[in-house]
Amino acid sequence: MVTKWNSASIQIKLTISFTFTLIIILAMNLFMYMNISSMMSRVDEVYISNLKLNELSEALRMLQESVRGYLDTKSSDALDSYYRADQEYRELLEGLNGQVENNAVKIAEKNIKAQSETYLEKVYETVQAKRGRNVERYKIYYDEAEKVYGDIQNCIYGLNNEQFRSNSGSYMILLSSLRYMEIVSTVILAVIGVINMIIVFMLTRNMTYPLIRLSKAANEVAAGNFNVEIQDVESEDEIGIVSKAFQKMVTSIQIYIQEIKNSMERESRMKEKELLMANSMREAQLMTLQAQINPHFLFNTLNAGAQLAMMEGADKTTEFIENMADFFRYNIKKMNQDTTVGEEVRLVDNYIYILNVRFTGEIHFEKEVDERVLAVKVPSMILQPIVENAVNYGIRNIGREGKIRLVIYQKEDFIYLSVWDNGAGMSEEKISQILRGELKEVDLKSNSNGIGLGNVIERLKLYTGREDVMEIKSTGKDQGTEFTIKVPVYR
Repeated sequence: MVTKWNSASIQIKLTISFTFTLIIILAMNLFMYMNISSMMSRVDEVYISNLKLNELSEALRMLQESVRGYLDTKSSDALDSYYRADQEYRELLEGLNGQVENNAVKIAEKNIKAQSETYLEKVYETVQAKRGRNVERYKIYYDEAEKVYGDIQNCIYGLNNEQFRSNSGSYMILLSSLRYMEIVSTVILAVIGVINMIIVFMLTRNMTYPLIRLSKAANEVAAGNFNVEIQDVESEDEIGIVSKAFQKMVTSIQIYIQEIKNSMERESRMKEKELLMANSMREAQLMTLQAQINPHFLFNTLNAGAQLAMMEGADKTTEFIENMADFFRYNIKKMNQDTTVGEEVRLVDNYIYILNVRFTGEIHFEKEVDERVLAVKVPSMILQPIVENAVNYGIRNIGREGKIRLVIYQKEDFIYLSVWDNGAGMSEEKISQILRGELKEVDLKSNSNGIGLGNVIERLKLYTGREDVMEIKSTGKDQGTEFTIKVPVYR
C-alpha cells in the first residue's frame, strides 16, 4: 500500500486527499440541511391555521364594508366590490371543516361555516332589497346580517386564540429541538473539520516536504551557489523526478549560462546589422522609386511650348512656360523630400494647365479641397501620377467630354485624396493587379512623367508602414474610375 502511494502521481494524491475530505463535509452538510429543513417545515405548519383564520376574518370585514359602502352609495363600483369580496370569502370558507367531528377545533370551524352561510344569505337579501328600493326590508336584512357578522368574528377570534395557545406550545418544543440540533450539528462539524485537517496535513506533508527542500536548494542556486546537494527523495512522483534532475542540471548550468551570453551577444550584433541593412534598403527603395522620371514628357511639353510661342503672343507663352517650369522644378526639388498636400495640389493645377494648353482645353477639371489639411506632410509625387493616369487611360479618346474631379478631406486620423474620372473604367481583375503590384507600367515612352501607379503605391506603403494605402473603385466599362489615397495623420 505504501509503495503504491509513493509511486502515485501528485495529481492522484491530491485528488484522493481532497475528494475524501470533500465527501465527509458534503455528507455532514446534507445531514444538517435535511434535519433543519424538516424542522423549519414543521415550524411553518404550526401557525398556518392562525394565518388562515386571520385571512378569513379580514375577508369577512372587507365583505361587511363593501355591503355598507353599497348601501351608502348604491354605485356600480360599490356593487362590484361587494361581489368580489363575496367571492373571496366563499373561497376561504371552503377550507373550513363542514363535517361533524368530536374535535373542538373542527366543531368551531363547522359553526363558523354554518354562520357564514347564513350571513352570506342575509347580505345577499340586503343587497337585493336595496337594488329594489325596498328601504324597510334592506334595513331589516342588514341588521340581521350585522348581528351574524359580529357572532362570526367572535367565533373566529375565540378559535384563533385557542389555536394560538396550542400552537405556541408546539412551537416552543420545535424551537428547543431546533436549537439542540444546531448545537449537535455544530459540534459534529467542528470534530469533522479537525479530523479533516489532520488527515490533509498527514497526506500533504510527504508531498510538500521535498518541495521545501527543493525550494531552498533553488534559492541557493539563484544566489549563485551551484555547489548544492539535494537529499534523496523516496517518492517516485513528479517531485522525486524533479529533485533528481535538479542536481544534474546544476552541474551544467554554468556552461549553459556562458553559452547563452555568447549567443545573445552574437544575436545582438546580427540584429544591429539587420537593422542597418533594413534602413539602408528602405532608403534605397525610396530613392530608386522616386528617381524613375521619364524625360519624354519634358520633351513633349517643351515642344508644345515652342508651338504655342509661334502661334500666340508672349503673355500666354510666358504663363505656359512658368507653369511648365514650376512643374519640373517641383519634380527635381521634391525628388528625395517629403512635401505637403497643398504643394501636391498646386502641382496638379500646373499639370492640368499644361495639358489643357496642349489639348486646347478639352480636360474639364474640378477640385474640392479641405484647406485645413493643406499643411499635412505626405510623400512627394503621389497625386499627379494618379491624375495623369486618369487622363491617359481614363478620359483620353472616350468620344465625350472628359471630366476629372479632385476631392481632399480628413476623416478621423486619416487624410483621403480622391481622384475621379468619367472615362473608360477599369475591370476588377485589373484593379486587383494594380493593388498587388502585378501590372507592369505601360506607355512610358509618351505622355508620361515615368512614375506609375505601382510606384506610388509602393512609396506610400514604405512611407506609412501600412498596406491599405489606396482604394480603386470602378463599376465597369465606360463608368469611370475613382482612386482614393489614404494617408495617416501623425500628431
